[in-house]
Amino acid sequence: MSQKHKKIMIMTIGCRLNQADTALMLDRFRNAAYEILHEKSKDMPDIFILNTCSVTASASRKGRQAIRAVRRKNPDICIIVTGCDADVRKDFWKDEGTPDIVLSNEGKKKIIEHVEAYYHGKDKDIPDNSRMEIFRENASALFPFRSRAFLKVQEGCNSFCSYCIVPYARGRERSRDFGEVLEDFRNMLEKGHKEIILTGVNISAYNHDGKNLASLLETLSSMPGDFRIRLSSTEPHPENYNIIDIMADNPKICRFLHIPLQHGTTEILKSMNRKYTPDEFARFISYARSKVKGIHLGTDVIVGFPGETQELFMGMCEFAKKVNFANMHIFPFSIRPGTPAAAFPGKVPEREARLRFEYLNAIASAMASDFALSQKNETLKVLIEEESSPGVFEGWSDNYLRVRIKGADLCRNDFAEVLITDVGDDGLLLGKL
Repeated sequence: MSQKHKKIMIMTIGCRLNQADTALMLDRFRNAAYEILHEKSKDMPDIFILNTCSVTASASRKGRQAIRAVRRKNPDICIIVTGCDADVRKDFWKDEGTPDIVLSNEGKKKIIEHVEAYYHGKDKDIPDNSRMEIFRENASALFPFRSRAFLKVQEGCNSFCSYCIVPYARGRERSRDFGEVLEDFRNMLEKGHKEIILTGVNISAYNHDGKNLASLLETLSSMPGDFRIRLSSTEPHPENYNIIDIMADNPKICRFLHIPLQHGTTEILKSMNRKYTPDEFARFISYARSKVKGIHLGTDVIVGFPGETQELFMGMCEFAKKVNFANMHIFPFSIRPGTPAAAFPGKVPEREARLRFEYLNAIASAMASDFALSQKNETLKVLIEEESSPGVFEGWSDNYLRVRIKGADLCRNDFAEVLITDVGDDGLLLGKL
């Protein structure tokens, strides 16, 4: 069998930026005439690619377990490991013994060359362009199994938070060519995608030839067609105020913003090397709610950070309740070798960190339920993604809530104006046309 007709499967762990990178790799394989299998396909691929995450130790562990399970099923399969964990722990993955190829994040762009070199028994050097101020992608994102599409517009981070490995894995901040972003966006619309999610490590830092994220949003949303734009996670940034102003006046921009808080006390934020205070964060949240009715505001929080006393933890909990997030992603502190926080004193015992996670998670669940209930009797614009059972359709509202509609005549990838009548036991909004 020629490698041009081999089957490939990609497993993606981690953030939406990783999902966008996966889509770019899929396009490269499609253009090279490889057959693409869904991650849940029962067919056995010839090439299995693991797109890794390095944010937590559990993400790394999940990746190792996945490739070992694949190798047990098929000893002859070609296994490729790439992504952030492969970037910061390349020697570990090479020594691990299971992968045939280990690629950096930049190496993803030449993944076809690496695969073909592997099948010809050759090694391939990996050029690293990660320090370029502007980056380009030599592919258009491919989402063969999704209604929504992820468009990568920014890469890298300059923040160097004390706990975070991402700047070492992704490099310094750089923005994608403005014209290339527009071209990819048009291609996604032509392929029928109704929701396009702009992704990056910190999309608020986007800046190409003087065009910032606000300029990009205004240009993209002015294109003709029935579509909407969603923003992925963005770090706290002065540009976020401009984004809220645009969101308030533009129905094509989804009422959703995910801004990592990480902690709600001045002491821990300073230790984390975060560049804002709790009061500054709370002022932005108040501004967003005052301008955009029904906005979904989500966040990330770390519990058990070194030096987090019980008093500081309770301060975090009180701040969360004060801000009243629509959703919270909560993570027990995970040591990332090579980061300053790995050597900080005052480690919180693992059992105590788990108890704090559970306590804060209960608060987060209550806030999420309150936000869902606040949407009762509201009419939401929902993008239909699937018919979950005969006559029952599910999709996502523009303010990022899962909605179920019964007894309607709908199709996948339709927009529907849905009146929310209740919240189901599973947390999904229930609605009718």
